[in-house]
Amino acid sequence: MVSCNGGLNQMRAAICDMVTIARYLNVTLIVPELDKTSFWADPSEFQDIFDVDHFITSLRDEVRILKELPPRLKRRVEMGMVYSMPPISWSDISYYRNQILPLIQKYKVVHLNRTDTRLANNGQPLDIQKLRCRVNFSALRFTSQIEELGKRVSKLLRQNGPFIVLHLRYEMDMLAFSGCTQGCNNEEVDELTRMRYAYPWWKEKIINSDLKRKDGLCPLTPEETALILRALDIDNSYQIYIAAGEIYGGERRMASLGSAYPKLVRKETLLEPSDLRFFENHSSQMAALDYLVSLESDIFIPTYDGNMAKVVEGHRRFLGFKQTILLNRRLLVDLIDQYNSGSLSWNEFSDAVKESHVSRKGQPTKRSVIPDRPKEEDYFYANPEECLQPSYGQLSST
Repeated sequence: MVSCNGGLNQMRAAICDMVTIARYLNVTLIVPELDKTSFWADPSEFQDIFDVDHFITSLRDEVRILKELPPRLKRRVEMGMVYSMPPISWSDISYYRNQILPLIQKYKVVHLNRTDTRLANNGQPLDIQKLRCRVNFSALRFTSQIEELGKRVSKLLRQNGPFIVLHLRYEMDMLAFSGCTQGCNNEEVDELTRMRYAYPWWKEKIINSDLKRKDGLCPLTPEETALILRALDIDNSYQIYIAAGEIYGGERRMASLGSAYPKLVRKETLLEPSDLRFFENHSSQMAALDYLVSLESDIFIPTYDGNMAKVVEGHRRFLGFKQTILLNRRLLVDLIDQYNSGSLSWNEFSDAVKESHVSRKGQPTKRSVIPDRPKEEDYFYANPEECLQPSYGQLSST
């Protein structure tokens, strides 16, 4: 039994890992339970987001997956006779054989109650890495309702020419969690600080926003994003689909981006309210819709390297290295500050932005490996190179 934690894409990667671990241990997996208690409080079950029958049948040659525990074991769990634990983060697959399998043999049912980043990025057998990909790119299919609506949104966009998906991670929860307040007024800074203190599992409370921004650890603001898109010579006739929740600060913060790129659209502007009624208060289902549109776009640009940005980047690599512009935020905020202070002309600023991103467009590349510092190395799901078409000889080193 496994209980996933986090938002949609954090859970998606976790499901891939848990299937792979179950296969390696040759044990039965119960369809994963999704997080209903995180910030988003989405009540969706697995089958509300993913095609559960396809998930089970497409993997039946690899692992036995059941929708629920058999009655005898279910009674034991209901009586509290279950061993529950969080696996150690970034563990090698051998950890599960040596530490978890004996527990399953002893207790019959083991409940893994945290699943994010519990399997190492690197150093795993090739068949392990390939199964992670098979689950991600084949077995995890969204429900027909979500898939059909995703196709409809993509078709509406495609009818009007090329489109970019901008994953503008500038929602209230992101800013409160990160402590990034660039461009916010005093009332907003106070509101974000109160929110950060209200969530005990957000451990970092006292944050220097300016220092964090200079280190490249803040999402780009909508205003900064508008400057960068212009500097990259992104055509202002392109449609830009905003893949995000409600932007903090609303129209005031979106004004410069909307002025530079008048063809800004969102799912809410493309579809009728009746189309989205079923998705209301179901943030993971909304995120699934954005995920599908992101895969179809001509260019995908995330303004922060969160879970959606990383998982979509990897999926687009799998689909033929579709262009994903990976913004170097640490460099960009320095260039933006130099431009705003008059130290750089527009042409100097634009040239520097373009030159620094020539090799940051989702091209074939090797994952960086940093022994003993897995949080700092490239995430497996952002670049699952073991599953991609080009041979290793074509890969550049980073």
